Amino acid sequence: IHISTDKYATPVEIAMLYNTSYNENIHSYVNNINTIEGGTHLAGFRRGLTRTLKKYAEENKLLEKLEKNKIEIDGNDFREGLTAVISIKVAEPQFEGQTKTKLGNNEVMGSVDMAVSEALGNYLEEHPKEARTIVEKVILAATARHAARKARDLVQRKSPLSGAGLPGKLADCAEKDPAKCELFLVEGDSAGGTAKQGRDRATQAILPLRGKILNVEKAMPHKVFESEEIRNIYTALGVTIGTEEDSKALNLSKLRYHKVIIMTDADVDGSHIATLILTFFFRHMKDLIENGYVYIATPPLYLCRKGKIEEYCWDEKQRLAFVEKYGKGSEGGIHIQRYKGLGEMNAQQLKQTTMDPENRTLRQVTIENAAEADHIFSMLMGDDVAPRRDFIEKNATYARIDA
Repeated sequence: IHISTDKYATPVEIAMLYNTSYNENIHSYVNNINTIEGGTHLAGFRRGLTRTLKKYAEENKLLEKLEKNKIEIDGNDFREGLTAVISIKVAEPQFEGQTKTKLGNNEVMGSVDMAVSEALGNYLEEHPKEARTIVEKVILAATARHAARKARDLVQRKSPLSGAGLPGKLADCAEKDPAKCELFLVEGDSAGGTAKQGRDRATQAILPLRGKILNVEKAMPHKVFESEEIRNIYTALGVTIGTEEDSKALNLSKLRYHKVIIMTDADVDGSHIATLILTFFFRHMKDLIENGYVYIATPPLYLCRKGKIEEYCWDEKQRLAFVEKYGKGSEGGIHIQRYKGLGEMNAQQLKQTTMDPENRTLRQVTIENAAEADHIFSMLMGDDVAPRRDFIEKNATYARIDA
């Protein structure tokens, strides 16, 4: 849907598209300046969108199912799965906010509201099939939000500080200062057992995860909070949902660890599981990443031996360098152990290579470009196969194949 008009005092141009995801993705600009914090133009867009869609749905008696189940519709429901770009021109923009990227001109709100109401209203009347599809998505969002609230309440009730206790599989650390504490999210019970033996019990906690966690990119919101593994992560971390300012925001006030370390096998399956966990953090605990609390462990791929000489290698290049140095390019007399999983290392080896702060290498997870990160997660973990196939074909030459 494309809107372009200057009949309401402020030139407004908007491009918007509904998709099958569950995320709102709106970017706003004033005089080509990216208003990261939003402002009155974004508020006007949201108000016009909500009022117009709700009016259309009510006039066409499309909300009877929600009314029957006593589910109230929410402004957020109208924006679930919406991607939009808002661009306006203002002669004398007034910027507010911490980074001066929030528009404060009050007159803009009404202009954008009216522009959206008129253009969207016309579109809905002219395209009844598409209009019904959009409203059905809104109804689904409201129904899922209602179910998700119940599931979120369950997550909150299971907070360790509410007396419900920590997850049974969690091996907690003795230290209580979050700045000194680390939580390892470990793939599988076998590796979890080895990690528990190799950890520093004073500062390192271990939470084994059973297999591949839920792909939250494809899951309905209430399914996310019904997942036992995800509920265990919330409970172990001590975080809840809802702050005084925002009922949906992540509450980090009781966070129990300032290092959350994803530790999976160094093979393709391990990378997939790490990506599933990162997708969950990006979609539901982005504040953890933005505060610098999320890390990825780097276990070695090989253990190379030549006589009494022993070295760990983290990639093929290091392995070849060992062979060149100690075997003059020949693997004769060199024993190379390929680690297929964390469980193949004993506790001492896992500690020495991957867990000990003195020797390990951690990769901190950061978000340099939120829009690009959003696109990558949607492409890799979403329902649309074609973009994922293109990405794989373009990057296949860089892949490390476990063959």
